[in-house]
Amino acid sequence: MNNDLFDLLLTALGETVKMVAISGSIAFAIGLPMGITLVVTKKNHIIECPKLNKVLGTIVNAVRSLPSIILIVILLPLSRVVVGTTLGMKAAIVPLSIGAAPFLARIIETSIEEVEWGKIEAAQSMGAKPFEIIIKVLIPEALPALVRGATIAIISIIELTAIAGAIGAGGLGSLAIRFGYQRFRTDIMIATVITLIILVQIIQHIGDFTSKYINKKRYKFD
Repeated sequence: MNNDLFDLLLTALGETVKMVAISGSIAFAIGLPMGITLVVTKKNHIIECPKLNKVLGTIVNAVRSLPSIILIVILLPLSRVVVGTTLGMKAAIVPLSIGAAPFLARIIETSIEEVEWGKIEAAQSMGAKPFEIIIKVLIPEALPALVRGATIAIISIIELTAIAGAIGAGGLGSLAIRFGYQRFRTDIMIATVITLIILVQIIQHIGDFTSKYINKKRYKFD
């Protein structure tokens, strides 16, 4: 690998990691309360509110039903309002965050639903309020599953950054398209694909390790 290719790859990798870190953090900040709300507002749950649950569920499903490239294009005007441009890494962060949040919300919903109802009832019998149950029961008990879900979401965001590269968002996707595909540079295309595979493998390994560590620590103190 020559120095020019290495420099291009390193710059693109840095842009991808930055996009994933920022958009992932925003998506988690949006998706976590959405996912929790989807669970606790269900019928016979701690904050029963079927109407809110239905409206929120419809919004989540509507956003998730849109193909990624269409969602990114639709949200570009919002990027202009928020960051002042529709091009580059900053512009991509807005649609990436909004696109990933509903997906993450559903993962969080599924993870929290795995918590045994008996533990919730035990907390209620001790006088715990709904917010206390969420903070002290639901999230801690679902934490390993939440970590696994967050790992899946991060990998999905990496895939979205590659798609966003088609509209000039920067990162590895943009490098593969502009230099690898459009300039017929097979070496750049192969190097980009290998880098993406390695990046995904690292994130998956960290997620699996963290989830197993939390489980082991929990069983140790049970």
